[in-house]
Amino acid sequence: MEEGKVTTEKEVDRLIQKMKAPILGIDFTRTGRPRRASTHLLTVGPQNVCDVMDDSSATNFVNPGCCGGGCSRLPEGSVSLGTSSGTVSDFVKAPDNAAFKSLNLRLSLLTSRDKLTGITALPAQTISLEPVDEEEKHESTVYVHPPKYVTPHPPWTVYSAKIDCARELTKPGAPKRTYHFDLDVTDYPEEIAGVDFRVGGAIGVVAPNDFKRVAEILDILGIDEDERDAPIQLNTQGGRWPTIWGKAKERALTTTLRELMTWTVDIQSYPPTKDLIRLLAEYAKDQAEKTILLYLCSRQGQAAFCELRTGPYISLIQLLNAFPSSKPPLDHLLCNLPTLMPRFYSLSSDPRESKSKDHRIIEIAVTIHEHEEGWRKGNRTGVGSGFFERCARRIIDEGANDVRIPMFRGLMANPLAKQFQADGPMLLIGAGVGIAPFRGFVQRRLQSANCANKVWVIQGVRDSLLDELYSGEWGEHEDKIRSVVQSRVGTGRYVQEEVFAQADLVWSIVNSVDGRVFVCGSSKGMGEGVHESLVKVVMKKSKLGREQAEEFWEQKKKDGQYIAETW
Repeated sequence: MEEGKVTTEKEVDRLIQKMKAPILGIDFTRTGRPRRASTHLLTVGPQNVCDVMDDSSATNFVNPGCCGGGCSRLPEGSVSLGTSSGTVSDFVKAPDNAAFKSLNLRLSLLTSRDKLTGITALPAQTISLEPVDEEEKHESTVYVHPPKYVTPHPPWTVYSAKIDCARELTKPGAPKRTYHFDLDVTDYPEEIAGVDFRVGGAIGVVAPNDFKRVAEILDILGIDEDERDAPIQLNTQGGRWPTIWGKAKERALTTTLRELMTWTVDIQSYPPTKDLIRLLAEYAKDQAEKTILLYLCSRQGQAAFCELRTGPYISLIQLLNAFPSSKPPLDHLLCNLPTLMPRFYSLSSDPRESKSKDHRIIEIAVTIHEHEEGWRKGNRTGVGSGFFERCARRIIDEGANDVRIPMFRGLMANPLAKQFQADGPMLLIGAGVGIAPFRGFVQRRLQSANCANKVWVIQGVRDSLLDELYSGEWGEHEDKIRSVVQSRVGTGRYVQEEVFAQADLVWSIVNSVDGRVFVCGSSKGMGEGVHESLVKVVMKKSKLGREQAEEFWEQKKKDGQYIAETW
């Protein structure tokens, strides 16, 4: 707009609307005298635009490029938490660090003078940490095994299984890395008579937090090195923590700060809660950080908080770096972090068949879940998969020969294990690591001569040269029983498309008296696509409508003939 041109109020409003960015979290419940639009005629130039903003009756300009939803007059690095009547002195100085900026907080226009309402109450401190007698001895196994009080299937303890062999199944360049592990369970104790590892079952693994990330958190909180491994007494007011699935009761036990941070709380898998943010606000020494954190816990900041939770996962380390003045006491922090839960991994072999004559070996496959940090260089791996990869690299790269996995027998009665039968036609559909349990199915079934031509596998991969799992390890009839579908090369066919292409096979199996269809893998994409293809197969072969076809598969689920294990 040329300087000196007289502009009407309508044109100014049009300019304002063009420059507006989305505003989230405004509390529309407040009452009071409604604002009236300005009725001034303006000579609009660079300075005059700013004059509009100094007029408390004029609508604010919002610069889409500013951080956190501030207006174009905000000092660089500031966040507007105020109404249009706020002055520059009311603006809150946003933390100037990469961790905070990566949160992408879109804060609404409220001044620091406005009263925040509905702020979450400070969460209670339900545990206490006290020093113990200096003469008391405590043998910590923090780097190799969880403390004895961590009991995921009481009254039995966690078993330390040696990794007999580790190898990478995928090739360099694969979008996701997958590893195979042979675990020695020769001395696994008999817990209940008749209960054993079963084909299709899943073991539970008590994986620790990354030791380096635990040390980083303790560094941020200012906890001295000599305090981290010194014996302390933990007193709880009730509940199951830190035992995972023990009885709910008060506890008094000896442990260390490093043990608690490593084995009992999840520091990265879940989005932050309001209780956690409220706790950080309570101990924030910087007033601007405190204001922003309280805002996220308030009614006015509800929308901004929801965006924070529904975006990429935010780890505890990122939050502590985003608000560096907040250093909550560890005892108060621990009661506001989620419990670190076991991870479950399907057996990828028939546990009845061991590779070794002298040792009992069970096999699993683990795909690495990895995400960019976003606020600093590097990637973050999942708690369980990251732990397995670190173990694998110690064996593969460093030649370590005594690497162990804390595990327990786990889910031997999950749908895959319960519905497996030693006879009858069977179609196994999987993609990625979801194919792993079916390898055990095939091994068991092919031991019986009367099972020839009764087992079929449809395996989805991206590129068979990079991520085809267990190629050549399905038995001597592999070429006859297995169909590999590649989605990223050649014709680019997905596993669900192959299912529909083999409609005759699917239809013949599900109409057999004891025929079964198993599906295993990710629910999004593959799982949903395969189900849709199965519905279409029924519509095509039986001439039923969609509703009747859906009911057909629901009945097959009830009859144990259609088993889908997806996540």
